[in-house]
Amino acid sequence: MYKKILIANRGEIAIRIIRACREMGIKTVTVHSTADRDSLHVKMADESLCIGEAKSADSYLNIPRIIAAAEITGAEAIHPGYGFLSEKADFVEMCQASGIDFIGPSAEVIHSMGDKINARKAAELAGCPCTPGTKEALKNVEEVRQAAEKIGFPVILKASAGGGGRGMRIVRSMGGLINAYETAKAEAYACFGNDDIFLEKYIERPRHVEIQLLGDKHGNVIHLGDRDCSIQRRNQKIIEEAPAPGLSAGLRKRMGESAVAVAKAVGYYSAGTIEFLVDKDENFYFMEMNTRLQVEHPVTEAVTGVDLVREMILVATGEKLTLTQKDIKIKGHAIECRINAEDPATFVPSPGLITAYHAPGGLGVRVDSAAYQGWNIPPYYDSMIAKVIAYSDQRSRTIQKLIGALEETVIEGVKVNIPLHLNVLRSLRFQEAELSTAFLENFIKS
Repeated sequence: MYKKILIANRGEIAIRIIRACREMGIKTVTVHSTADRDSLHVKMADESLCIGEAKSADSYLNIPRIIAAAEITGAEAIHPGYGFLSEKADFVEMCQASGIDFIGPSAEVIHSMGDKINARKAAELAGCPCTPGTKEALKNVEEVRQAAEKIGFPVILKASAGGGGRGMRIVRSMGGLINAYETAKAEAYACFGNDDIFLEKYIERPRHVEIQLLGDKHGNVIHLGDRDCSIQRRNQKIIEEAPAPGLSAGLRKRMGESAVAVAKAVGYYSAGTIEFLVDKDENFYFMEMNTRLQVEHPVTEAVTGVDLVREMILVATGEKLTLTQKDIKIKGHAIECRINAEDPATFVPSPGLITAYHAPGGLGVRVDSAAYQGWNIPPYYDSMIAKVIAYSDQRSRTIQKLIGALEETVIEGVKVNIPLHLNVLRSLRFQEAELSTAFLENFIKS
């Protein structure tokens, strides 16, 4: 077992990893930028090193400085959390070259599944359903026209190296196709340095359902059930729940088996997620694989009782999974709300000084947070500052528990999106689980 782990991240996920390490008797090292010197992840770690200026490129994305920090402090392994370097294959390779374990999957798998075209090919080879789409990157406008005519509108253009909705365009007619292609291509290059674009059939009003996976280095892979992540704004999830409500047992079984088949086919180990689109007829289609811990992992932990961060650490040391598929029992219902420092109506970030802070509590309430009274939220990073998770024996009770927890939460001095969460949770459509990725767009319009 490791004696010391460096956490190459910040905020609530760094704190989440610190807590798991403390429980396992492992010392922790955090890194921070000049803007984060007073952050909670700096205060809670056994050691913390400043590695650069406020911009992510100068600090949390600076691989040589992070490797140097691990070497200086004697950390044997690095946990990347999510975001930043968590899905960067070259970071994994540099860790290995420096004799430092990476707590996550192999560089080869990250590279392969990080390219959406390659990921689709791997899913299809494993027998996982995929939406009709192009097998390779589109080379020119004529290929775009031909592909769209063959598949039929509506279609969606996607950046092969993309994520978070960037480099993505929905097209409903030939008239807007070429402009959408060129715009998506330019955006993809600006965001990812890769302008490869492919095209898929667009599924109208789907649900976004994902399967949590866990594998070891000995070829064992299991899944820990499903989550619904359909409540999104600008293709970013804000509310997630487990299990996904209203799915048949047969669909859950098929999705779980398909996800495991894909993971085994690519030699996956550590925690990971296969994301699916599900239509109204319970057809499901592979969307992508996230080769890291997900923001929404707490809801799965709540309904399975499995500590995913602990399992990631054990897998990285080479231990076999102690859990089999038969050991995974889904009990109760959990819902998570991402608390962002942003205007709840316009989604404009709201950095600044937190003048008052109170976290909710009580049976079945969990708060993963980096916030505290007197913390000055920096403007350089993602606006999420906390996650509030509620758990109960049934979905309706979980919703009421979460409403109570959000009403109890106090964050003053900055704007937060709690009013939006409360409006969604109180809505009849959400309570009756009428979910789709268009939910929030339609909800705001109404």
